[in-house]
Amino acid sequence: MPNQGPPTELAANSGINWVTTFFMVAFHIGAIAALFFFTWKALFIAIGLWWISGSLGIGMGYHRLLTHRSYRTPKWVEYFLTFCSTLTLEGGPIFWVATHRIHHQFTDQAGDPHSPRDGKWWSHMGWILTGRSIHHDTTTLAHYVPDLAHDRFHVWITKYHYLPITVLGLLLLISGGLPFLFWGVFLRTVAGLHATWLVNSATHLWGSRRFATRDDSTNNWFVALLTFGEGWHNNHHAHPTSARHGLRWYEVDMNWYGIWMLNVFGLAKQVQLAHVSDSQSQPNSRIARHSQSVAGD
Repeated sequence: MPNQGPPTELAANSGINWVTTFFMVAFHIGAIAALFFFTWKALFIAIGLWWISGSLGIGMGYHRLLTHRSYRTPKWVEYFLTFCSTLTLEGGPIFWVATHRIHHQFTDQAGDPHSPRDGKWWSHMGWILTGRSIHHDTTTLAHYVPDLAHDRFHVWITKYHYLPITVLGLLLLISGGLPFLFWGVFLRTVAGLHATWLVNSATHLWGSRRFATRDDSTNNWFVALLTFGEGWHNNHHAHPTSARHGLRWYEVDMNWYGIWMLNVFGLAKQVQLAHVSDSQSQPNSRIARHSQSVAGD
């Protein structure tokens, strides 16, 4: 995508988004209600769906595959991972990818949709409740995601991204009653949302910095655990197209392990990796960036 001025129309505060706020409040109430409907089966279903939606979906799908094209897959795998992503209530692929590419192009500068420099609350959740970015139509966002805007499946699933999680909720209600519904949809979704939002907020506020990037990104081990590896955010901003974010053996990166498994079975090709020497990986060291992300960095 060509470099251009900050997309302030996507990042600005435009008052409360009442529809979004209604669903956010409803899901948080449902998450609290789940505590009164505990069963072990419901807990295990929630954990399994958290991995499917958060790791297969957001980490491997929306982020490393669709946004940065860190690896390539057959279309059916791409569509499956996209389907998993929609189970998070984080919007369709065109919205999610466009927003994240804008974030990389203007990280912690004017135009970043969710920088903590505009406020900790804003970067975590405020931009969802009051920002304009999630309310632009596919045509507006297509400028930032031409690769997805020409794919009929991605256009369709962006328009109807709420259908998969709705169908899932009905299936859980039928098969396991309210415990399955509250844990498998409401509590699991709310936990996943806050985990993702912590990448926007916490990893630009607290943590260690291995690389002297032009932004405030940090590596935060706690966020990495909650997001299956997305918390190694300073590593990611230094090497945005790398399919692996945990660059050291102790930096657990479940999303990378999943991509590695796809590669083993021949389902992931052209896997891009960061090659970092010891001299490059010292705290606050300057690096020679080995590649550019789809949206710039």
